Amino acid sequence: MKKRFAVILAAGQGTRMKSKLSKVLHPILGRSMIEYIIKGLNANSIDTKVTVVGHGAEEVMSVIGNQCEFVIQKEQLGTAHAVMKADEILKDLDGTTIIVYGDTPLISSETFEKLFQFHEESNSFATILTTKVANPFGYGRVIRDESGQVERIVEQKDANEEERSINEINTGTYCFDNRALFSALKEVGNDNVQGEYYLTDVIEILRKKSRKVSAFLTEDSDETIGINDRLALVQAENMMKKRINENHLLNGVTIVDPEHTYIGPDVTIEQDVTIYPGCMIFGETHIGTGSTIGPHTEITNCAIGTHNVIRQSVLKNSKIGN
Repeated sequence: MKKRFAVILAAGQGTRMKSKLSKVLHPILGRSMIEYIIKGLNANSIDTKVTVVGHGAEEVMSVIGNQCEFVIQKEQLGTAHAVMKADEILKDLDGTTIIVYGDTPLISSETFEKLFQFHEESNSFATILTTKVANPFGYGRVIRDESGQVERIVEQKDANEEERSINEINTGTYCFDNRALFSALKEVGNDNVQGEYYLTDVIEILRKKSRKVSAFLTEDSDETIGINDRLALVQAENMMKKRINENHLLNGVTIVDPEHTYIGPDVTIEQDVTIYPGCMIFGETHIGTGSTIGPHTEITNCAIGTHNVIRQSVLKNSKIGN
C-alpha cells in the first residue's frame, strides 16, 4: 500500500465569520471544524499530517496539539503558496497526498477513503473531488474530455456560456502523487488579478506534461460545503446533527424530537435509552442502557450507568452509577 500524507489548509483569517476566534476553531456540536477533518483523516491510515497555519496560529496549534505537524504561512498568497509551505516535510517522499481545507468538516472518512482508492487504483497523478449541484454559480467548473478525463478547471468569471451550464464543480479537495505535486508547485506563477499562487494551476501543469488527471464524483454535495460565515456554520451543524442523531436512532436509541436534540460526535449511547427534547449531550459522554434523559438536560463528559432518569439537569465531568 502506498504511503499517505495530508495537508490541511488552515491559515486563512475567515473575516466573514466576524470573530476573533480562528475560523477553523469554530465548534460544531462541541468539536472544532478542523478536528472533524483530522479525525476523518485518522481513519484512513495517514502517515504524516501537516496543517498550514497563519492567522491565529498559536491558538490553532494549541487546540490540535500533537495530532499534526505544523508549518506557518505568514503571508496568505494563495492555495499553492500554502501547500508549498509543507515542502520541507513532504517533498522527497513517495506516496499520495490529500489536500483539504480546514473549513470543510462534513467530509466523511468514507469519502476520504473512496477518494484515495479511486486515485491510487486509476494511477492518476491528480484526482479532484467533485460534486454536482443544482446551482453552480460561483464555483469552478470541471471540464472533462470525451473519455471522461479532466481537461481543466474553469472559474466562474472565466467560463463561457456553455461552461457555465456545467454543474460538476471543484470542491477544493484533491489527491496528488506527492512528488509530482511538489515538482509542479515550483512552476506555479501568480500572473493573475489577485497576484496569488493558485493550486488549480497544478492541474493544468500536470495536463501539459501528459500526466493523468482524474475526478472522483461524490453524490452527497452537502458533505463538501465550506464554512465561510455563521450562516453556513449553522447549516453545517444542522447537517451534522441529523447525521449523528440518525446513527443513534438506527442503533436502538429513542430520540423523541431529533430537531431539538444536540448530541456530540464523541458521545456513545447504548440501546433502549430515551432522550427527550431540549437535551445537549457533548464531550466524552457515555449513557448506559435503559436510561431516560431529559427533557431540557445538558450533559458534558459524563459516565452515566444503566436505567437512570435525569431530568432538567446540568451535569459536567461526573459519574453516575446504575
